[in-house]
This record gives sequence, structure tokens and C-alpha cells, in this order.
Amino acid sequence: MRVLDIDLDFFLADCCPLAAIGERPALAGHEPWMEATVVRFLEEQCGLSTARPLPGRMMETHDGAVRFWDERLREGTLTAPFRVTHVDAHSDLGIGKPGPGFALNTVLARRPEARADIPAYYGQKQLDEANYLLFALAFRWVGELDNVRNPRSRPDIPREILAPGQSDLIRLSSFVSRFFEGTNGPEPEIPFHVYEDYTAFSAPGDFDFLTVAVSPRYAPREAEALLPVFERYIRPV
Repeated sequence: MRVLDIDLDFFLADCCPLAAIGERPALAGHEPWMEATVVRFLEEQCGLSTARPLPGRMMETHDGAVRFWDERLREGTLTAPFRVTHVDAHSDLGIGKPGPGFALNTVLARRPEARADIPAYYGQKQLDEANYLLFALAFRWVGELDNVRNPRSRPDIPREILAPGQSDLIRLSSFVSRFFEGTNGPEPEIPFHVYEDYTAFSAPGDFDFLTVAVSPRYAPREAEALLPVFERYIRPV
């Protein structure tokens, strides 16, 4: 199965510096794309159609996607491992604080079927909008990952999550994960496709679900004028 996971900050002239809690980035230098350009990307490159809206959800922060996937997995409408196409100015794979250490050393120590303890990770202040995708990988939900980036995206993919000597293959690993391989088995290798030039991206097939995040601290308020565009392609569930 395939899910399309979009962040509003992809559709800006440049990546915004992270705004303080409760504030928004300035518009200058971070203007949103023209509506026609957004529609062209969604329809011609992602294969979306307003005549066939996808089940999905609009959310405030991007970590809502991991909760949405959890709901779908529990009800049986989504099955793992699934392919994620992540359209975002950021990788959301854990660069910066709190970093990938918790997922690699604590989550991977648990049996795979017990890893998706999402409320606990929130309570421990480890899971957030900048690393939720790393957690989905650690849960073994993701079988393949596309990262479609803004032309002005900064490098933010942690090297320690990549297979040794590879840039197109993820394999989560740590001393802890290797220690528990006898019970958990080896962590899976996950094909990883990074599109620094988003115009080179073409959807790998039809998507089953669509999520769109506003990410207020990463996008000026004026960018929300694009939200009605995305709503045309979503059937809320």
C-alpha cells in the first residue's frame, strides 16, 4: 500500500527558520507557491484527482501522520509495511534534538509488535513533528520511503540511519538492536529515494491515503491560503 504525506512548508519559496512556540515565520522570502503550480504538482506528479479524493486528514503538526497511520492499521484499512511518499521541506527523520538516539536504542530494544507505544513516547517527550517518520521506520511500518524535497531544503538526513556506505538504503542499527537480533530478527533494509529536484519525481502508483500538515512553526500564516486546494483531494476519515 502507498500513502502520500505532505507538509505545507514544501510549497514555499524557501525553508523557514523554526519559529518560537505560538509564533509564525515571516512571509518575506517564504512566499507560498501559486495555486496553479501546486495543482500541477498534485495532479501531474502525484496523480491526484478531485474526482477521486483520497481518504485522509488535514492536521496541524506533521506528527499527526503517525497517529493517523496507527488508526488505519488498527482498523485494518492500512497494512504494513507500506510505502511512504514524504513531500516536505524536511526529512522528519530525527536530525537535531532529541535526535535519533532514543529510537535506535530504546524503541529498537522492544519486540516489533510492542514498539508502537505512541502515547508513551509523547509522554517521554521523545516523539515530535521533526522525528515522527523515524519512529514509523522503527515500528517497521514503512517498507519503502520517498523524500521529495523543496529546492531550498537544507541537509537534514541523519547519516546513522543509513546502511553503511549507502545513501539510498535505510537500515536502523545500534548496539542494542544487534543485541536483540536473536529475538527481534535483523532490522529491515528500506529503499530510500531522495528527490532534491522535485520535478524529477513521479508517483510510484496510486495512493491509498493522503495526509497534509500545516506545521505552523515552519510556514507563514499566508501559506494557509493553499489549504482549500488540498481539501479538494481529501475525503476526511
